[in-house]
Amino acid sequence: MKKHLISVCFALAGLATLMGCGGAVKYPNYYVLQVPPPPDPPAQEGVRTSLAVREFRSPTYLRRGAIVYKTSPEQIGFYNYHRWAVDPREFVTNAVAERLRASGNFTQVKLYDGRSDIDYVLSGRLEKLEEVDYGGAVKVEVAISAQITNLATGATVWTNEASEVGTVERHEVPAVVAEMNATMGRAIEKLLTPAPAAGGIRKN
Repeated sequence: MKKHLISVCFALAGLATLMGCGGAVKYPNYYVLQVPPPPDPPAQEGVRTSLAVREFRSPTYLRRGAIVYKTSPEQIGFYNYHRWAVDPREFVTNAVAERLRASGNFTQVKLYDGRSDIDYVLSGRLEKLEEVDYGGAVKVEVAISAQITNLATGATVWTNEASEVGTVERHEVPAVVAEMNATMGRAIEKLLTPAPAAGGIRKN
């Protein structure tokens, strides 16, 4: 019994030492992407076509949840304790759908669910969403691309791509995220300007 108590005491002492050396447990910080809301849609006149937005794709490294930085064109790093609260692909998909809905150019804009009760499908890709730490000032880069397909014929009727770069004023993660928000907003606006419209959809 005495040996058992001594063992327990040593174990507790060792645990206390480890806690003292290691300090407090560090938990991740989570961030959200935000862009200004789109305006209210105009009154629809003579619009009879619908569109669905498929979930955007992205490189695998952007799906890991951690905020990405690049120290060179070839090297990618991840912030261990700074992560996205929502998958950036989901955010871009919803933001693009909201802006197309606000354009008033379609009778319906919804997220693609695999059904064939729509006329067009928009497919897109989030190419870049990263902090850039080389070449001078700290910057962020966002790049997105998209295309619209006629569901009945399979023909691609519209394509576009957009990339934007923003400069970070302070090299700290909240400032990086704030600049990513602003840069993302500009990239989405650029991608959808002019907004694709049924009857006038064309390749850019």
